[in-house]
Amino acid sequence: MQALVIGATGGIGAALCDRLRDAGADVTGLSRSADGLDVTDPDTLHDHAARLSDRRFDLIFNATGALVVGGHQPEKTMDAVDAQAMAAQFALNATGVALVIAHFAPLLASDRRSVLASLSARVGSIGDNGLGGWVSYRAAKAAQNQIIRTAAIEYRRRNRHAILVALHPGTVETPLTARYAARYPTITPDDSARALLAVIDSLTPDDTGSFRDWKGQVVPW
Repeated sequence: MQALVIGATGGIGAALCDRLRDAGADVTGLSRSADGLDVTDPDTLHDHAARLSDRRFDLIFNATGALVVGGHQPEKTMDAVDAQAMAAQFALNATGVALVIAHFAPLLASDRRSVLASLSARVGSIGDNGLGGWVSYRAAKAAQNQIIRTAAIEYRRRNRHAILVALHPGTVETPLTARYAARYPTITPDDSARALLAVIDSLTPDDTGSFRDWKGQVVPW
């Protein structure tokens, strides 16, 4: 199995790399800290994709994303919305995902089943939103879901074996969730990685463009 993990030094990304290697996969990991890959910078995406252009992957996993960008905490009310903070959220959690797909989805294997998965979040579900708040993060993740859904439709025509999917990893014990996880059940990055890979293993091309949680359940848009 050929696997590419983008965001390989984060909590979930590193756990995914470990799990995949333990299963015998040939894993290529890319990150901003180790490799200079920045999903908000198209030039770095282009350069890394070009260096891998002769490879074809069974799994491409985008494990990038952040709840706090540039020190801006999630908004509690609409009055707290800041234009620059919202733009930064979209650059990382939505536009960045579109750029990852544009540059790396062509590297998916086309002669066999292949998967491009991206970490989304349940709070990006419009149908599941009963609490409000976290306006920018919710909206950026909802936009990511639409991007993946749209890209899946295109890639159904371009690569009939490809599966594109948005995944909610659970509330994982990482620095991203440390301030906000106290009132929610949490799981370790390793448990999340194990569960996410099991979900990926269960997917068929008919599941492309879907939004699922770490238990494999469909999350409402």
